Parts: sequence; structure tokens; C-alpha cells
Amino acid sequence: MSSVNLFSFSLWAAVIQIFGTLAIAGYILAALFALMPRCHIDRARLLVAEGVLTSLSFTVAATLLRTIELQTWRQILVFSVIFSLRTFLKKVFAWERSQILKTT
Repeated sequence: MSSVNLFSFSLWAAVIQIFGTLAIAGYILAALFALMPRCHIDRARLLVAEGVLTSLSFTVAATLLRTIELQTWRQILVFSVIFSLRTFLKKVFAWERSQILKTT
């Protein structure tokens, strides 16, 4: 039987990312159900945008947790690029959500 180190930052970062993945899957299913009866496209777009924002919040938290284990400059550079990209995507989807809310 293998022992799992519950104090591993990588383990908790992976758990947090799984929650982010489940969140976006749930929002996408909700968006599909919003499309079914009356084809509420704006509502479905809003749900997907909110799902992506929620998921990105989880992944940014997981990425920040992984910073504890960074040891080389290359790892720090990769982390910086990923963190910047996720932050940029959050800004884009927040803008998209605000645009959808303005039109509805």
C-alpha cells in the first residue's frame, strides 16, 4: 500500500485544479440546459463566461500554491508566463461577462 503525503503542495494544487475543472464542466452543462428549451444564447454565454472565471480562479490559486516548490530561474519564468496568461484570460472573460450583462 502506498502512502500519500497529505502535506504535499503538489497534491493540493492538483486537487484545487480538479475543482476548477469540475466547476467549468458544471457551468457548461448549465449553459447547455439554458439553450435547450428556449435557446437563451445570452444566458448560456454568461454561464460559460462565469464558469471560465471560476475555473481560472481555482487554477490561479493552484499555480500560486505551486510557487512554493519553485527552485530554478527557468521554473520561475514558466510560472510567470502561465500566471500572466491566466490573469489576462481572467480579464478578457470578465470584460466579456460585463458586455453580456450590458446587453441583457
